[in-house]
Amino acid sequence: MPSAYFTPATFKFLRDLAANNNRAWFTANKARYENTVRQPYLQLIADLQQPLAKISAHYRADPRAQGGSLFRIYRDTRYAHDKTPYKTWAGARFAHERRREIEAPSFYMHIQPRGCFVGGGIWHPEPSTLKKVREFLADNPAAWKKATHAKAFRARFEFWGESLTRPPRGFDPAHELIQDIKRKNFGAGEDFTDAMACSDELKPFLVDSFKRIAPMIDYLCAAVGLDF
Repeated sequence: MPSAYFTPATFKFLRDLAANNNRAWFTANKARYENTVRQPYLQLIADLQQPLAKISAHYRADPRAQGGSLFRIYRDTRYAHDKTPYKTWAGARFAHERRREIEAPSFYMHIQPRGCFVGGGIWHPEPSTLKKVREFLADNPAAWKKATHAKAFRARFEFWGESLTRPPRGFDPAHELIQDIKRKNFGAGEDFTDAMACSDELKPFLVDSFKRIAPMIDYLCAAVGLDF
């Protein structure tokens, strides 16, 4: 039977953390984090392993507590202006098996009070990766249009991130995909409600979202020389 993973207590903890983002408070409330955020999230990741493998045999839902799909709650503050020690959201990246060798697109989900979303792609790619994707777009427009201009995609997803104001050097300003070529990021997604996150519909909703965005992930994999 379908079951819920997160509860209103999940979002209550994240709101409380945002209001008390310090080590003393987190230490005193760490059991709440484990019980309402981390353990349910790890279970969800485990339960997404089989559905994700059916979408692509090269992508992993990794439920390990350390080094898996779930992002650590601890912020890296070494070079950040904001020195608060904890993330006030919980995210999971479902990565390609070769992500440590090649910068690869990922599937992603994010839990945050009034800020939940699901999607995928490549966010802030390195210049060499960005150049590969742009060149692949210029040379292979039909498959990109099929993946991202189709009703199944546009009905649910929108692209996020900045774009150049002018076409990048070396690309035809009149190219049919010039607006996509001008993107600095190739990440897309859709928002969902806190209520959805707390319902037993969350897992099937995520699986459906991953299926719908998979053609774009497939295309980006081809652009950087990866199997999908």
